[in-house]
Amino acid sequence: MFKVLFVCGLIVGVQSNITKLVNITQGPVLGYKAQDAEVFEFYGIPYATAPTGRDKFKEPLPAPVWTETFNATDKETICPQFPHSFVVTGKTMKEDCLVANVFVPDTENKNLPVLVIVHGGAFIMGFGSADSPKQLVNSKKVIAVNFNYRLGPHGFLCLGSEDIPGNAGMKDQVALLHWVKENIKDFGGNPDDVTVAGCSAGGGSVDLLLISKMTKGLFQRAIVMSGANVAALATQADPIENARDYATRINYDGNDYDSLVEFYKNATLDQLNSQLFPLLAAPDTNVLFTPCIERDVGGKRFLHDSPVNIIKNGDYERYPMLYGFSNMEGLFRNFFFDAFVNPMNKNFADFLPFDLEFKNEEERQEVAKKIKEFYFGDQLVSNETSIHYVDFFSDSMFIYPMQRSVKLQVNSNNTDIFLFVYSFVDENSDNVPHSDVQGATHCAAANAAMGEDESHHTPEYTIMKQKMRQVWLDFITTGNPTPNGSPVPTWTPAGADRAPCMDFGNTIQMQGTFEKNRTEFWDEIYNEYYRQPMPPSVPSSSSSMSSILGISIFVFVTLVPVLL
Repeated sequence: MFKVLFVCGLIVGVQSNITKLVNITQGPVLGYKAQDAEVFEFYGIPYATAPTGRDKFKEPLPAPVWTETFNATDKETICPQFPHSFVVTGKTMKEDCLVANVFVPDTENKNLPVLVIVHGGAFIMGFGSADSPKQLVNSKKVIAVNFNYRLGPHGFLCLGSEDIPGNAGMKDQVALLHWVKENIKDFGGNPDDVTVAGCSAGGGSVDLLLISKMTKGLFQRAIVMSGANVAALATQADPIENARDYATRINYDGNDYDSLVEFYKNATLDQLNSQLFPLLAAPDTNVLFTPCIERDVGGKRFLHDSPVNIIKNGDYERYPMLYGFSNMEGLFRNFFFDAFVNPMNKNFADFLPFDLEFKNEEERQEVAKKIKEFYFGDQLVSNETSIHYVDFFSDSMFIYPMQRSVKLQVNSNNTDIFLFVYSFVDENSDNVPHSDVQGATHCAAANAAMGEDESHHTPEYTIMKQKMRQVWLDFITTGNPTPNGSPVPTWTPAGADRAPCMDFGNTIQMQGTFEKNRTEFWDEIYNEYYRQPMPPSVPSSSSSMSSILGISIFVFVTLVPVLL
């Protein structure tokens, strides 16, 4: 179950000898027809060039060109990430990893709507072809694209210098959207009818693409699942602190900004990725390397201000959105339950989201006590209260940030947000730890819309997948998820109260605000204690490393022995 956070459906099926030749701006590209779908697949097309060596953190360079036919069959290239992850099994990590995969239906129809999928993986793992859109494309109504982008410190180190300005991975995503704009017509797609979609870090990415100055005109609608632009996981609270924290884990012994910059520029990618895995066990969910607010160092900035400020100021383009989460997002943290129980009872404050700040330790402990009592009452975190463990992580990491973003966006005149909760369960659904209670886990809605092998699915889930795909296709092609003839009840956009909310449960129905009391509880917390993310400040050369406030002690002493 743990892997559902990172992979939303693995590629299966093999290619046939039936081919399709497409001439794009870079040169001719040859794709192959899948044996299990009426779809032509083009794998591993370079959409940009990743800078290398000491320049490895800079924005992407133009894509290569060729005169001979490019055989688009490379399913193996992925961006560097921690090597012992199950995600990388059978894959080849390359520094120049910026490749796209295009899925084209076998049809003579042209000018088809385009779906661009951003993969998840906590911004430190994953790859494009992990998300399979073939069943959506098999409808012959859309073309789909997925792709790799730089990850971890390679993609999201943010030092605010000319060589390491930050957001390299997000600028890769923007480069991909430009590539789609320039080339998708040659595959039969409409460059002016693009929907961008993602779940988890992919959802957070899409939500950030919506408010970036760099993306104007590159897409027309969005599908955001289990990730939000205002979530703690979407932006770094303090990029310099994060960079110093991680540097100490990979043998940095300097104590000033200039040496920190030089250390990272000279570090190998193997060194950069060597200590990423323990970050997944961070109690406050801070994985250190996520998008950041950039300093103005003369180049293009992906994010010039905090998402909350951008939305409140109305300084962004509005787009129709499918926007939703699972009812038990926190099930993905089942993996850590046994390791977290005692630390949560000992000091619950360690598990507060890192985008909260307090005047002093006493206030921090008071708020932690308030939150723990809200979820657990006067009981301990234990096998008997495990459902509250799931609810706490569901809300703090994913559900509340999405609800908060909806309220901010509606108040900023975005009136086309179709909000949903996915709560469908069957015999294969995940259980709350030490319980018979089931729920829909992280990225369950994305899994329902995508994925290929349905031989092991229950009949009920097969029907749900068909309905979810239809909702996606209707939204992608019309901007309305429930046009006339839809298998889903008429769906109206959400208001500032986060309602209505379409419930994709075993019965699909419209409901009011999802868990309204929990939502309003977190409203109170964030209204008083929210910590705005900051751009990297450039400290003086004499600044001391003793100010680092990382999470390394907790992770390595308490959790790593459990994980290993």
